[in-house]
Amino acid sequence: MAFQPKKFLATLTNKSGVYLMLDITNTVLYVGKARHIKKRLISYFTNNVTSSKTKALVKQIANIEIIVTHTENEALILENTLIKKHKPRYNILLRDDKSYPYICLSNHIFPSLTIQRGKPNGQCFGPYPHSRAVYETLNLLQKLFKIRRCQESFFRTRSRPCLQYQIQRCTAPCVGLISETSYQESVQQTILFLTGKNQIIIDTLIVKMQGASQQLKFEQAAELRDKISNLKKIQERQYVSFATGDIDIIAAIIENKTACVQVLTVRSGQHIGSKSFFPKLPLSEDVTELLTTFLSQYYLNPINDIPKEIIINQNIDDLDLLTQVIAQQSEQQVIIRSKVRDKRTRWIKMAIENAQISLLQNQHNQYHERLAALAIALQLEAIPQRVECFDVSHTSGEATVASCVVFDNNGFCRNEYRLYNINNIIPGDDYAAMRQALLRHYKNATKLPNILFIDGGKGQVKVTREVLQELKLTIVGIAKGAGRKPGLETLILADNSFNLDKNSPALHLIQLIRDEAHKFAITAHRKQRAKTRRTSVLETIRGIGSKRKQQLLIHFGGLQGISKAGIIDLAKVPGINQQLAQNIYDFFQEDTK
Repeated sequence: MAFQPKKFLATLTNKSGVYLMLDITNTVLYVGKARHIKKRLISYFTNNVTSSKTKALVKQIANIEIIVTHTENEALILENTLIKKHKPRYNILLRDDKSYPYICLSNHIFPSLTIQRGKPNGQCFGPYPHSRAVYETLNLLQKLFKIRRCQESFFRTRSRPCLQYQIQRCTAPCVGLISETSYQESVQQTILFLTGKNQIIIDTLIVKMQGASQQLKFEQAAELRDKISNLKKIQERQYVSFATGDIDIIAAIIENKTACVQVLTVRSGQHIGSKSFFPKLPLSEDVTELLTTFLSQYYLNPINDIPKEIIINQNIDDLDLLTQVIAQQSEQQVIIRSKVRDKRTRWIKMAIENAQISLLQNQHNQYHERLAALAIALQLEAIPQRVECFDVSHTSGEATVASCVVFDNNGFCRNEYRLYNINNIIPGDDYAAMRQALLRHYKNATKLPNILFIDGGKGQVKVTREVLQELKLTIVGIAKGAGRKPGLETLILADNSFNLDKNSPALHLIQLIRDEAHKFAITAHRKQRAKTRRTSVLETIRGIGSKRKQQLLIHFGGLQGISKAGIIDLAKVPGINQQLAQNIYDFFQEDTK
């Protein structure tokens, strides 16, 4: 099936990320990054495109894959990694393997801070998106912790402190002006800062600042204050890479009876890609069962590479057993964990976010198939382009609300949903409630559905057909099965009723639309019910507000006392004049008739 940009663009997010354009053979044509993915991709499919290269690229697109990142800088780094991996024909390879710089601490008893590119040596932090970010960070580190930046040859030959010491950017370890212990303390603070644990340093500095202030050492306190302020500045740091390690981050989600498992792959500390899987669900819709099955099938396949660490978004049963089996398969120690902290929580969030976007895109691809199955099940001449569903919700007749949801081949049309507060009927009369909602909705309707679903049985279908007999709609009732179990629903038409197979795509679509109508109705009903119950019957009397209501309740000890009071007694309440007392008296007398 040809690529349909309009449907695809409707599913996109405006967050930062990377997009991969693929041709019909699934070969990557182009890798790009964007601060706002949706805005960027829309620009490829407008009439304003003048570049012949872009026009040629767009003609070959068969699919577009999306990887969401937290920032544009993360997208920049990931884009570079994917370009080197796939070497797309429409990308210009501007950077070599030394693209992104790292900040590194040298292996020395008095370590120096250096910049390294490519595959760095020693204890390194990054990568950073560009050299400016590195130099800004290095300058800040020198001001804060006074770690040297000189080369080893320069360090060995010094006989007196250099200019960096004079401007208070170094503690001159080259000539012994600081002990190894004190210098290592500054090194450890530097490491804490570069690994995002600067709150520990800040807490220590706050205590020192308060102590200096109490001792009237205001210059020292001011210096510590400035250091704390600098520490709190947000640096342009990247979290696309871990310091070291081979890690897979896996997020499994289930929405609208569809499952998605997203795998983010990190090798040698570098995020090298993301992949989505859409397993077919059995009767169970349990995420833990989905994760367990996926892990065993994916990692016990000898083709797949097994990392030393696997992070999952939810804990699973038999975790120890699964870990042991996978470790035997890979002949190395493997850790599977769901409870993580610090940077790893960002990866879990990223994986979940990508899974949600992948699932949304996949569901939209499935909608056409499900609508086609629905047309076959209902013996329609054409695939329906618009489906509507009504549901009524109330509690023993209180706060009755009817909902209408709309669905087309792009999914739910939430801007066309409608709610109707049902009034002037006998409480609990579902038929009357449905009749009122249908009349109000279709009185001035400009769009009519191909199929109208009613959450109810033969009675509701009969009422609907009577109200809408002139519109010639396909009306289908959805009656709940035994025990209200999903998969046992009976579909009711004008002249017959039948059941669909519990694995039928048509039934899954019907359940999806019915559940959306029910959720929409019951949510509105609960809000309406809560609003009604918050409003006292006294406040329905003209001239009675919250203040006068409170005075009446205090004076008579409750609503029952007010209802039995005479006009003279009511007029004795502060704020209640003779006319208002008459109104209150008449209200309760009328209510007892």
